Amino acid sequence: MVARNKLAITGGRVIDPGEEIDQISDVLISNGRIEKITLRTGESKLDGYEVIDATGMIISPGFIDLHTHLRDPGQEWKETITSGTHAAANGGFTTVCAMPNTDPVQDSAATVEDVIRRSGVDGIVRVLPIGAISVGQRGKQLAPMGELADAGVIGFSDDGNPVEDANLMRQALAYSAEVGLPVINHAEDKKIAGGGVMTAGLVATRLGLAGAPNEAETAMVARDLYLAELTETRLHIPHISTIGSIEVLRSAKDRGVDVTAEVTPHHLTLNEEWVFGLKGEVPSSVGLQSYDTNTRVNPPLRSKADVRALIDALREGVIDIIATDHAPHAATDKVCTYNEAAPGINVLETAFSSVFALVNSKKISLVRLIESLTTRPASILGRDLGRLRKGFPADITLIHPSALWVVDPSTFASKSVNTPLAGVELRGRIVRTIYQGKTVFQSQPEVRKNG
Repeated sequence: MVARNKLAITGGRVIDPGEEIDQISDVLISNGRIEKITLRTGESKLDGYEVIDATGMIISPGFIDLHTHLRDPGQEWKETITSGTHAAANGGFTTVCAMPNTDPVQDSAATVEDVIRRSGVDGIVRVLPIGAISVGQRGKQLAPMGELADAGVIGFSDDGNPVEDANLMRQALAYSAEVGLPVINHAEDKKIAGGGVMTAGLVATRLGLAGAPNEAETAMVARDLYLAELTETRLHIPHISTIGSIEVLRSAKDRGVDVTAEVTPHHLTLNEEWVFGLKGEVPSSVGLQSYDTNTRVNPPLRSKADVRALIDALREGVIDIIATDHAPHAATDKVCTYNEAAPGINVLETAFSSVFALVNSKKISLVRLIESLTTRPASILGRDLGRLRKGFPADITLIHPSALWVVDPSTFASKSVNTPLAGVELRGRIVRTIYQGKTVFQSQPEVRKNG
């Protein structure tokens, strides 16, 4: 009889950048934790184990997303802890970090503790809350950062409300040092952005849409980097998207500033021409289809040159990680004019497959891609996650690297369907997600039993 607490994943290509493993091996799990990675497949006796045959598959540590919107509490018609964590599992994510722009805002220990409690009951993967920088995310008064840290937050952010007051940002960085957690400030100077709804340039001009210059992001990134250097504290830059931001980030890292940065799947793979509504093709004439509201996102989709620079910076490690900025919205938030559309893209269930295209085109390596979703975000969190190390939680993602699939939002586990990738064929698919030794998502059966 098979013991339910013993699991073996056999014959797959194990890729664990943190442990410097890239080989065909077996992964043995006991009581929800990693027991052993074999030197080669088939070397261990598997009597008493439930066996998953991963031949032809990639075995990765479970993905970690440092930037997720679960909308819960307060906007449950867009997403809930239940639907959001199911979407995460479908995308291979075993840990998601929930942004604080909820209602009420996660600016008190009581709200944070409630999210943690309900996540343990209603969620199927790990949910780590992010606390607000300021009370109500209004940028006027610091939130009780010490209390939030004690309650279990992994960092501080006002999310889409950047801290405009430079002195308040300086204070937030200084206080964050006392609890050892990063500050994550939305990278945008809204006064420079000036109400732009897409990136400034020829596409915006042709469509008659207000454009936000790249400098709106770069100026805020530069300011925060200098404040982090002044206070000698940790800064994490969310959804970096411009050449200028990369340049000031690279310079700060060269000076020894304690900074990490993330890039989203859509900023790595889409560009401003997707706003035309033809999946990146440029039409000969502009029509009603030329305003795909599912492409409205903040920061906006950038130029092809920015996309190339982001890919290079991720490959080189200047940008540390990929984070989804999963932003589910109701249909009514997108069935409107481009100017009226809520900014945000539904990402969790397409994240890996969309970026895997960069591996297929040899723009980044598979190992670097997996590192950016596992080892490096775990390092930012400072938690025993993101590796298949003995004793670590058995959080594992199985990937079919050659599987082709067409994005169909109607099949999403998420409550929202706002993706510009609808109808796009992608290669590489998550086939199973295991959280603490338990399968929480499976796209097809591949289990046999021994003993």
